[in-house]
Amino acid sequence: MKIFKIIFGFLCLFITQSCSVGTTTNPDEEEPIPTVLTDEIEVYEVDLLHNNLVLAIENGGNTAYLVDKKGNKHFTWDFNSNLGNDLELLPDGRVLGIFKVENPDITFGGYGGIIKIINPDGSIDWEFIYSSNNFIAHHDVEMLPNGNILFLASERIEMATAVQFGALANEDIFIEKLVEVNTESNNIVWEWSSWNHIVQDINNSLDNFGNIAEFPELININYNLPTKPFVMHANGIDYDIEKDIIYMSVNAYSEIWVIDHSTTSAEAATSNGGNYNKGGNLLYRFGNPTTYNNSMGNRLFHSVHFPNLLENETSSDGNLLVYSNGTDIQQSAVFEIELPETLDLIANTDNEPIIVWDFTSPDMFSAIISGAIRLSNGNTLICEGDYGYWEITPNGEIAWKYNGIGSQKFWRGYAYDLDDESLLNLGLIF
Repeated sequence: MKIFKIIFGFLCLFITQSCSVGTTTNPDEEEPIPTVLTDEIEVYEVDLLHNNLVLAIENGGNTAYLVDKKGNKHFTWDFNSNLGNDLELLPDGRVLGIFKVENPDITFGGYGGIIKIINPDGSIDWEFIYSSNNFIAHHDVEMLPNGNILFLASERIEMATAVQFGALANEDIFIEKLVEVNTESNNIVWEWSSWNHIVQDINNSLDNFGNIAEFPELININYNLPTKPFVMHANGIDYDIEKDIIYMSVNAYSEIWVIDHSTTSAEAATSNGGNYNKGGNLLYRFGNPTTYNNSMGNRLFHSVHFPNLLENETSSDGNLLVYSNGTDIQQSAVFEIELPETLDLIANTDNEPIIVWDFTSPDMFSAIISGAIRLSNGNTLICEGDYGYWEITPNGEIAWKYNGIGSQKFWRGYAYDLDDESLLNLGLIF
């Protein structure tokens, strides 16, 4: 058996011309046997890495695949349309993703327009189109515990209307919405719009006029105007089932916003109602206190992606992983944030949370996309969108690096243990 394994390893090296050979120890053998790694693998520390599969999602492409730590692909999806960014593997083996509609009216980076659930055989199980001249689904999508689908959407506000509400607009602007749709009826069952929660200090004759610093629960509509018509450019969402709240990364504000999902749609348009009795106002925000003219607290993010609530037993309760792109400082980083027990925003106070873990490297910088998740062994999987994937131990050691040679940029990455139900339902048995 040992001779066969050695011969097999060398055959793979010379026949495929796409493998490099490292070594690892077979517990049943006294001598090491070859470990065949693909060219994409730049770091492979077998004693540090977690042996699982990574769902690699090519940004805006028409493919995604499950890859192991040696670089071997075990399942590949080839789609008929390009991704509008997010794709998630569901426990039953289906995938949920947002895709690009044909001939959209709104085409900013990360646009989608159609959401699909796709069976393992490639057939469409469900789809929902949310695209018109005035709105479009984009970037991120998530299945809620009740089976409903939550997604991000941008909505057009015509220039004349925006100006009437005190926005420094010289063209139509686009603001953020959250939309929840029932997959049985295809009815929209809940909505939240940022437009209902704006404040401005330009026109004191308007109802939404105020001192920005005195209203941290509201959104300064002019923070990026007039230079960025896609005013907020949100790009990621995560749902906290226990608190019934939504975390949303807002790239153009370099912040994470926290929104009450327990409201009705009517309450979400006001400042009252819901479990927290704040309606659709922001329950909490962090990462860039300059967005609401707060002189207290230090700015943490410079563009931001993927608020990822940590739920496994290796993490502190309620912590959040966030990828800071570092666009302005040319340096990306991943932060683990300890969220406060009470999600309060207090004017003229340091509202920034505690950082309990972080990682950066001079070699890690992606101005766009990207994200990080916590693995079940406590390591952190980082998607550096312009490169590929890093796996980092709690002590900051680099356990694994995957360079997506010849690929498009990577939107994000999810990880699955080898005995995960979703892999079994894809027919993958290890």
